[in-house]
Amino acid sequence: MAHVIIGVDPHKRSATIEIINEREQTVGQGRFSTDRMGYQGMLAAGRKHTDREWAVEGCNGIGRHVAQRLVADGETVVDVPAKLSARARVFATGQGRKTDPVDARSVAVVALRTPGLRQVQVDDTTVALRLLVDRRDQLGRTRTEVVSRLHHLLLELVPGGAKTFLSAQQARALLNTVRPCDVVGKTRRWLASELIHELTVIDKKIKIANAELTELVASTGSRLQELHGIGPSGAARLLGDIGDVTRFATRAHFTSWNGTAPLDASSGDQNRHRLSRAGNRRINRALHIMAVVQLRHDTEGRRYFRRKLAAGKTPMEAMRALKRRLSDVVYKRMLADAKRLGTGPGGHVGATLQSSAPDPIPMVDTSEKSLPGPAEPQPRTALMITT
Repeated sequence: MAHVIIGVDPHKRSATIEIINEREQTVGQGRFSTDRMGYQGMLAAGRKHTDREWAVEGCNGIGRHVAQRLVADGETVVDVPAKLSARARVFATGQGRKTDPVDARSVAVVALRTPGLRQVQVDDTTVALRLLVDRRDQLGRTRTEVVSRLHHLLLELVPGGAKTFLSAQQARALLNTVRPCDVVGKTRRWLASELIHELTVIDKKIKIANAELTELVASTGSRLQELHGIGPSGAARLLGDIGDVTRFATRAHFTSWNGTAPLDASSGDQNRHRLSRAGNRRINRALHIMAVVQLRHDTEGRRYFRRKLAAGKTPMEAMRALKRRLSDVVYKRMLADAKRLGTGPGGHVGATLQSSAPDPIPMVDTSEKSLPGPAEPQPRTALMITT
């Protein structure tokens, strides 16, 4: 039978499919529930075609549950980003109406006409890393919220309030010095005591999360933590979100994907670049933290930053240049790990050539080319920059 593409528009409780051949002719369609019986019906409808390929929209989002079930059953599945399917729908006939069958057809057309779409694999170590680091970040945000509320109450109870960086033990000792007599003061003290208890629980959870991250990152064999400014959370975020680093053809592709490459904003005789707010902001944040840590210590990163300031760059421009260079360092270290371990191109056990990663690979234009000069990483040093 002819090769067919099965486009899937997934939802929480249902999935709509459209099966097209190489001429974009519809040869089958249907709507199925996502429970066990509905999924088996969808799978049977697809398996009527011998030479088939499934295309699921948003395999790292709403489509993950369908894509992973298909892969577990031995099906070939590619991930279609929602942006690409939306563009295909706009140029289709029918005045761009958005319905589930139209969306499923758009997904199938994109998969048929777009080379290089990521093939979905069974969840591996990268997914576990991403789940754990997401949990760690959530605990950090919760702790910040609790401390902020605690500071507000202590300001009403203690003249001058408490210091900025406050631990549960310090807050408890400070609260023990307060003995209000009125009902309002007693209520504030009781609420502050409850918040201190919450803070203690959160701190214990953060300690456990850090230990789990450290253990899992160590099991991958990655040497990212040898770079100054990358701890267990940063390494887990890089490994979890990047997945297979070899999917980026060059370091310029990688910087474009993580948003550290400047965007061309030239006009007429004016030639300039501006900050990119696109890309994976989680990876961008990890690189920013790495840059801040390097600036606090005597590192090659700090010396590079100061050279940029001496060359007339503003502090923000120098920071962007440093993050751009650190992106090259991380990329080179991950490539070296992949070659050294030999267990997978992602640089960790269980990686494959199509390791899961949450974002597609962007194209690169001339404004996003790598800066001149090599960036050679060394143990405990993030940069080796030639002048």
